Formats: sequence, C-alpha cells, structure tokens
Amino acid sequence: MSYSAFHGMTRIAAGSPAEVALLLKDAPQGGEFLVFDDATGQQIDLDTHGTAEEISIRYPPEASEEPRGRGRPRLGVVAKEVTLLPRHWDWLSTQPGGASVALRKLVEQARKTSGDGDRVRAAQEAAYRFMSAIAGNLPGFEEATRALFAYERRRFSELIAGWPADVRDYAVQLAFADREPSAG
Repeated sequence: MSYSAFHGMTRIAAGSPAEVALLLKDAPQGGEFLVFDDATGQQIDLDTHGTAEEISIRYPPEASEEPRGRGRPRLGVVAKEVTLLPRHWDWLSTQPGGASVALRKLVEQARKTSGDGDRVRAAQEAAYRFMSAIAGNLPGFEEATRALFAYERRRFSELIAGWPADVRDYAVQLAFADREPSAG
C-alpha cells in the first residue's frame, strides 16, 4: 500500500500510509493536502493527529505473511456466499472436484481472457480520479480525459505536457499502470 501527498500542484510525500502521515504532520507548509492511493487514484484522508508513535500504531505496516496452521487458510481460501440459479448449482455439482474447483477454474479463465482489459480500465479510472481531484481546472483537462479513455497514450501525454511536472508525472504513472511490471 503506497500513497502520494500533494500540496497544491507539488508532490511532497510518497510512501506507506504511516510514512506519508508522519511527513504531513511535520510539513511546514500551511493549507490543504490531498493524499491519493497510488493503486487506485482514490483520494484518501489520513489522520495526522497525535504523536509519531500514535500515527505509526494507527497505520501499521502491511501484515506480513506469517505461517499459519495446516489446511486451506494457508492458501488464502476465503469462504463467501455465491448466489446462483438452481440450474447453475446442478451443473456445478456434476463437475470434477465439485463446485469450488469448477468456480476457481472459471474465475482463472476469465482473469486470463479479460486481464489486459481489466488492467487498462483500472489504470484509466485511477488516473481519472486523480486528475478530477487536482487537475480539473488545468488547460486541456477535458481533451486529456478523452484521450485517456480512448487509450491514446501519445496524445494524452502531449495534452498534459504543459501541466505542473508532479501532476503530469503522477497522472502518467497512474494512467499507464495497466502494464505488467515485467513489461517495463
């Protein structure tokens, strides 16, 4: 989990929620700060009240993967409710391995076939959330938004080239986060 904090059009902090909250608490600038989730572009409110220790407790590091007991919980299996029609349950009951195995296979297949589209859509939505919150009044915002959702990377970059560097760079980072990490 990583956040970025902006003061006006300047990115002043980036890191874990605790790191960003501590930097904002000690920031000399007055005024409002906007904090964004680096994965979703969603604006986040961080509570910077209290001591550094209280902030660190409030925003602990992500839980490490501790060894658990034997069985499926170690694999991350989570039981949740699924609502299907009777004919769906009938079909699932005839599948090798039962309903759970069949559903896992179907989900994995769907992830493989729609994975690229899902990543592109998530990146576009993250960039749009950020841009709407901070860059809505900047020149070319509407055209840049159209280029973003039309998946015109070059045009998008050209349209925001005149924006403040931190805003432009973060928008590009979010907009192109649809690429696999290995794709560069």
